[in-house]
Amino acid sequence: MILKYIVNKNDTNKIINEIINQKFDLSNRLFTKLIRDKRIFVNGVNIDTRLKVTENDVITIDLNYEEDNSNIVSKQMNLDIVYEDEAMLIINKPSGIAIHPSIRHYEDSIASGVKYYFETIGIHKKIRPVNRLDLNTSGLVIFAKNEYIQENLIKQMQTKTFTKEYLAIVTGVLEYKKGIIDKPIERKEGSIIERCVSETGQRAITEYEVISEFSNNNLVKCRLLTGRTHQIRVHFAYIGHPLLGDSLYGKKSDLIEGQALHCYKLKFLHPVTSKELVIKCDLSNKLNNLLTNL
Repeated sequence: MILKYIVNKNDTNKIINEIINQKFDLSNRLFTKLIRDKRIFVNGVNIDTRLKVTENDVITIDLNYEEDNSNIVSKQMNLDIVYEDEAMLIINKPSGIAIHPSIRHYEDSIASGVKYYFETIGIHKKIRPVNRLDLNTSGLVIFAKNEYIQENLIKQMQTKTFTKEYLAIVTGVLEYKKGIIDKPIERKEGSIIERCVSETGQRAITEYEVISEFSNNNLVKCRLLTGRTHQIRVHFAYIGHPLLGDSLYGKKSDLIEGQALHCYKLKFLHPVTSKELVIKCDLSNKLNNLLTNL
């Protein structure tokens, strides 16, 4: 991918460093790397970025360099691709598959499938998931095709420009059909996985709305205003309505393996065009089948 900016008269006599910082907002680490590797050009010529520019000069940043990704095993998978362009790949992850490789999932994580797919289209980059889902949570996951895109989307998450919405099946019938759960979350003492509501934790806010009611379960839509680990699972367990099948914060269910949770909507600004992008995907067949049995 090539980033491009044409200098206008208001930028005349500014130094290249200043313009790049204003127009592309690169991290210091990435900016230093691009200068070191001679990836910044003015009118097609690699140039000292401390120099000034004139009107109609064309600044380009070449991000088409290869990276070592040997830490990921390449494996062909049937990826459910929801959206793709030169900046990112967005897939609908099924439940029961990890995003990252681990001891238990060294060769069968989504990262392995993405690496294989990237190789088929000539991309040799590190595998960069932007948002993360638990093993048994399904739904939308973004893979940035370079570090600039990853940095931009992570900054959006930190400044609340990036929003995530989920569908969850909770146990029991919620008294209030709409609400906000605003309770801080931290790691549970003595556990490296489990989280809990604690006044010493980080603030966590979940908006929810019931969209379907069953005899002893509710299908709810959740919007995360913060991004804490296990946030939805912890919050609903705290108010006495753990997610169906969530053995960590509730109990197992014969109806589903793992928690009934699906990331169905992402909204953010495209890092290159700055236009709002809204990506949606339907409930998985697994959850749809589950709803018919409630």
